[in-house]
Amino acid sequence: MSRPLAILNARVVDPASGYDGPGAVIVAEGVIADVLRQPGPAGLTSDTEVIDAGGALLIPGLVDIRVKTGEPGFEPKETLKSAAQAAAAGGVTTMVLQPDTHPVMDEPAVVDFVLRRARDIELVNVYPAGAATKGCQGERMAEIGLMHEAGCLYVTDADRPIVDSKVLRRVLSYAKAFGTPVAHRPSDPWLSAGAAASEGEFAARMGLPSVPAVAERIMLERDLALVELTGAPFIVDQITTAGALETLKRGLDRGLPVTATTSINHLSFNEIDIGDYRTFCKLDPPLRSEDDRQAVIDAVASGLIQVIVSAHAPAPAEDKRLPYDEAAPGAVGLQTLLPALLAFHHEGRIPLIDLIRAVTAAPARLLGLPCGRIAKGAPADLVLCDLDAPVVVDADKLVSKSKNSPFDGRRLQGKVLRTLVDGRTVYAP
Repeated sequence: MSRPLAILNARVVDPASGYDGPGAVIVAEGVIADVLRQPGPAGLTSDTEVIDAGGALLIPGLVDIRVKTGEPGFEPKETLKSAAQAAAAGGVTTMVLQPDTHPVMDEPAVVDFVLRRARDIELVNVYPAGAATKGCQGERMAEIGLMHEAGCLYVTDADRPIVDSKVLRRVLSYAKAFGTPVAHRPSDPWLSAGAAASEGEFAARMGLPSVPAVAERIMLERDLALVELTGAPFIVDQITTAGALETLKRGLDRGLPVTATTSINHLSFNEIDIGDYRTFCKLDPPLRSEDDRQAVIDAVASGLIQVIVSAHAPAPAEDKRLPYDEAAPGAVGLQTLLPALLAFHHEGRIPLIDLIRAVTAAPARLLGLPCGRIAKGAPADLVLCDLDAPVVVDADKLVSKSKNSPFDGRRLQGKVLRTLVDGRTVYAP
């Protein structure tokens, strides 16, 4: 049995309870034994390990519900172990893996393999998302019920939209029977085919094949119509445009069971950041206009968008160091998620407690997880962070096997001092 642990003199921010103030947390046997709204208790036992936070920020461990790894099948990109190490270094204590591996996670055997590998690594909590259709091909429904029983938290075809409306309706109806949310990328496949950037003056000047912003809105209109028809819980996977936000708001106003996510990349960058064909900024969905970026930030601030993800998608150098329209899309983000998020607090755009909610309590509640909160009896998944410490991102020093970070060279504030999972320290620089 591990020794009891006391974290004293912290600034505790717990969005689940709405508390932001001085506090202390006592950990015993992997769970939070007590939470005090004062700097510390009196009379700790002699065997208690004490951490004096010195006023540092103490928050629930981050819950990142959209993470890609290369394992199984593409281990040179990222292994489960390297992804877990990157997560721990970034304060992410729970991550949900995308199913587009090789083989695809479309049956219980592959799900079981991933869960066993994660248990063997013993770093952070790992859950799989199952494929909505066989092979993520959008044609035949996958074994949703069996994957749900095996441990999948939701189903999705990852980056591939399900074009056939009848197939998506079947997926929604079947998943609803198990209470399993369906996540879907809103992107019209015909308008977005072959695109490397967002349509506009910048893409035209760069000579890049592009996709109009309306492609996102068109698909979301269809998706929400099917959600209204089936009543199934639905996750909008990375909403990025102002037009789609209008559609989302109308759906929520009608009471549809919809939760929207966006990525930290689309909050932090716009299409101009592509610069001189900078392939680290080639993403899927592509970076949008500055007006779209500001609309997404406002949607997070208002609560219209409830969950922020890293959209961690590793790609090795040989897949990125190509002409822009040939380079693989995606960016690593587990390690930079928290400091990039805190930029909006330092800029005064979004209150700190609301930012933390979008990566802790909100995704945990969405997927029915017990984490994401600092409360008595909750898992002791915690992050201690120096809110004001300067951080200069050096992609070469990131823990991930792939180094494709659009934040390379960017100056941020917010350094992870310690990450705990079930009361165990899994990261301390």
